[in-house]
Amino acid sequence: MDITDLPAHVLSDTIRARAVSCREVMRATLARIEAINPAHNAIVSLRDGDALLREADERDLQLRRDQPVGWMHGLPQAIKDMAQTEGIRTTLGSPLLRDFIPTADGLMVQRMKAAGCIVIGKTNTPEFGLGSHTFNEVFGVTRNAYDPSRSAGGSSGGAAVALATRMLAVADGSDFMGSLRNPAAWNNVFGFRPSQGRVPRWPADDVWISQLGTEGPMGRTVQDLALLLDVQAGYDPCAPLALEGSERFAEALDRFDARSVRVGWLGDLSGHLAMESGIVESCEQGLKRLRDLGCAVEPMAPGFEPEAVWRAWLTWRRWLVASRIAPFLTDPRNRALIKPEALWEHDQATGLSGAQCLAASAQRSAFYQQMLALFERCDVLALPSAQVWPFDAGQRWPARVAGREMDTYHRWMEVTIYATFAGLPCISVPVGFSSAGLPMGMQLMGRPRADRALLRLAHAYEQAAQDVLRIRPSG
Repeated sequence: MDITDLPAHVLSDTIRARAVSCREVMRATLARIEAINPAHNAIVSLRDGDALLREADERDLQLRRDQPVGWMHGLPQAIKDMAQTEGIRTTLGSPLLRDFIPTADGLMVQRMKAAGCIVIGKTNTPEFGLGSHTFNEVFGVTRNAYDPSRSAGGSSGGAAVALATRMLAVADGSDFMGSLRNPAAWNNVFGFRPSQGRVPRWPADDVWISQLGTEGPMGRTVQDLALLLDVQAGYDPCAPLALEGSERFAEALDRFDARSVRVGWLGDLSGHLAMESGIVESCEQGLKRLRDLGCAVEPMAPGFEPEAVWRAWLTWRRWLVASRIAPFLTDPRNRALIKPEALWEHDQATGLSGAQCLAASAQRSAFYQQMLALFERCDVLALPSAQVWPFDAGQRWPARVAGREMDTYHRWMEVTIYATFAGLPCISVPVGFSSAGLPMGMQLMGRPRADRALLRLAHAYEQAAQDVLRIRPSG
């Protein structure tokens, strides 16, 4: 048995059955990291191995006393380097936070530890989580699981690569502009952006307005992803806009009839989105799998004005990102230690007025209503997960896509903003590979708060996509 090859839910059952010890799992994980991580640089701030083995021994002792903690009992877990971890560096990929060691865990980390995981370190992220390409001045570049010369995506790039290369059994991440979906697509795994408010975030400077970003799960199987969401989700009074309820997402994934599902295929938004060759065709293979399951798949026009939505998105993003960067700029000397893209976001926001922010909010509200109108005709909306294939890891971002100039450093990821802006659940599912062997995914976007129904559809899709999922990274 190759321990690191087991899906997380199988590994959990194997540990609980005492067919393998937590110490054996930890040793296998650390050996895998030692062999694989140098080529990919996905896991950073790795803790001392002896200390981790001692924690694994403590988990084994709990099992011998019939005291399992939760489904993650003994599972090694590296946390995305945007979430606070007690006693472990949390850099956000910024040189300004190179030596920051929190004295407490963030809420998501608390919940994962309570479920029994052992935190072994962090997964790499771009500076301040900005940009769908994982590189920073603290740890360097994270490289694609299938081709180390290519980008891993971002900002949960380290998490996706660690997952795909079997250094982790399941992974956490976060998503503002596709940060769980783009890296999942580029590393042939599943990445799920939960409904707005599903996974509360704490600590946070603002709990009322900054709702575009959310933490969430990634997995090699939908069941693993849903099990982690069960841990991450749930109301907490520190996050007053968090969703109430005790809905479970990993239960009864098999009890689902896809023949009742109507899928609206948005494609490239009637030509609005610049899209590299072969991406739409790969997604059409994913749509065929849905048809084979019995889904009704129908091409649909957007039903909204994409450029107006983009302009409103820019206002929201600049406003929220600038508030993240501004505290570091109280000392002007810090500008030299912040990447140009982050400074651009901050500087673009300096002239924003209250009236402009309210106008962007009104546009966002209108967009949400337009999305509801689309859902009167379908149950799920489908879009590519990215507009380009994984690009050269030495490139900062694609300046041109399909012959079109990109007017911002993130315009090439415009395809991911719609689920975020409407607060909808959205999962990236693997669809296929390019002729060069590079992975691609497709977004399935659900109705408001329909996380469970969307995960059930993705689980059914997973069974039909084994031809793609069986393709593993070399090494």
